[in-house]
Order: sequence, then structure tokens, then C-alpha cells
Amino acid sequence: MVELMAICYAIIHAMKTTMDAAGRIVAPKALREALGLKPGQPLEVRAGDGRLEVEIAATRVKLAKRGKGVVGVPESPLPPLTADEVRETLKRVRR
Repeated sequence: MVELMAICYAIIHAMKTTMDAAGRIVAPKALREALGLKPGQPLEVRAGDGRLEVEIAATRVKLAKRGKGVVGVPESPLPPLTADEVRETLKRVRR
């Protein structure tokens, strides 16, 4: 049995899940929704200090000159953001 910890707005919720015979671990639906995880999304997995950590993989970017500045441009195409995602993100960061 693997115990997953979800951090949602500075509150830690412990959730339990199991590993199947093939070694797959299913993140509970509430956790996937809280973190905005999508099927096929790249994740980084590491172990240390008796813990299994799963983190959303960072998007690789390259720097490109735009006008008078430099911006980060994703190396692979990203899905467009929905209006709801933008609103929710703005609401979270403005707290």
C-alpha cells in the first residue's frame, strides 16, 4: 500500500491507494482533479527517505528573443488554456 499526500491550499490530505501486480499506482480521482492531472501527462517519479514522490514534469523551454526581450518558448506544443483554467489560476495566485 502506498500513501499519497496532496497539498491543496496549504492543507495536507492523506489518501491511500494500492499498487497492482504490474506495479501501477492509481492516483485517487479527487487528487487528480485537485492537481489538474490529465491522462498521458508526463510525471516525474523519485524515491527517497522511504517516500515515493510524484511531481508534474516541468515543461522544457528554450529562450528566444522577442522584440527587446527574451522569453521562454516551450520545446513541444502545449494544449491551449481554457477560460476556466485562466480564471481559476488567477483566483489562486491573487489570494
